[in-house]
Amino acid sequence: MNWKEPAHARRSKMTAEYINAYALVVGIANYKEVTPLPAAVLKDARDVVSILTSSGQCGFDPKRVRILLDSDATLDRIRQELEHLATAAQPGSSVIVFFSGHGALLGGPSDPESALIPFDCRVSELQTTCLSEGELSSSLQRIRTGRLLVLLDACHSGDATRFKASSEAANFISLGYTEKSLGRLATGAGRVLMASSRATELSLILPGAQNSLFTDHLLEALRGEGTTHGDGFIRVFDVFNHVAQRVPAASGQRQHPIFKASDLEDNFPVALDRGGMKHLAPFLDFGLHGERNEWRMLEETMPELYPTGPTEQEIWSRAGGDVSRLQLGDTGRTNWFAALRILRQGGGGERIQVRSLITTALEDYPHHPGLQMLLVGLPSSTAAL
Repeated sequence: MNWKEPAHARRSKMTAEYINAYALVVGIANYKEVTPLPAAVLKDARDVVSILTSSGQCGFDPKRVRILLDSDATLDRIRQELEHLATAAQPGSSVIVFFSGHGALLGGPSDPESALIPFDCRVSELQTTCLSEGELSSSLQRIRTGRLLVLLDACHSGDATRFKASSEAANFISLGYTEKSLGRLATGAGRVLMASSRATELSLILPGAQNSLFTDHLLEALRGEGTTHGDGFIRVFDVFNHVAQRVPAASGQRQHPIFKASDLEDNFPVALDRGGMKHLAPFLDFGLHGERNEWRMLEETMPELYPTGPTEQEIWSRAGGDVSRLQLGDTGRTNWFAALRILRQGGGGERIQVRSLITTALEDYPHHPGLQMLLVGLPSSTAAL
């Protein structure tokens, strides 16, 4: 990139390179047969579209962003728009699917199946008028890209899911989703699912707030207010790192966003960072609050050196960690992402520290410049980033 060019010219070039991005945004508050949700649900959807299509922010082509609100968000329309994504998106496309509305648990109590409730769901035909977990997963699978981000906000506070007109036997349905269902929805190469809260929690709207708590901080991440790589893109781990830090803190630990991915090898870009503006990363600073770029460097460096994950060459154990305390999945990069999040929170084993992890890796790669830079930036008195 020619840094002598005006900033607006550089942004225009980045935007031109990023026009192959798509989004489907669904927000449903005023259901036909289900208790309504707060108006913030609709504002969430509108604000997500606004920031995605801003040329000075995420840089999506407005023609490639579809929004379905309330009566537009019927089961048939949602199906049509998911099929449009499957037809239009290409292998290198970045695709975002955002749903804010009611979710339900259908089937037997031993292994219930999650479903998203469209505007026109009917209690008399519940199984056939919801978007079932299986159908949604199949629709997502047809979107043939390795850059698919699904944002799910389907467990709102303030309302139990109640049908307005129904028999006593079917008057209530179970709210939300299960962790197992979310894991199944995240199955697939390059597919990431972020949910606004754990299955046992509610998605909060704080008093006086215009947006839900999750979407409020999601919008911050999409505005580039979190930590990014400075390369002109907002990447999928950047988004989750930001909401995973801010939402629990703002909610008094009552709400914790979750991340699911089964086959993820790339910290892929989801949007432009402030219109594609590249900027120099801040000077290395291992602060106590863990919101610096060094975490991003670790997330990139460790999978590069140990691609199968923290168990490769016993790097985690050698650094003083306890592998049994990690939540290991299917891919090395995802495992590193999860392990470093645990380390960031003070877990992963009684003796492992950021310093011990870096110095142990330097035993294997003594001349690696990234590890050397990380070690230099780490104060000797600081046990963790």
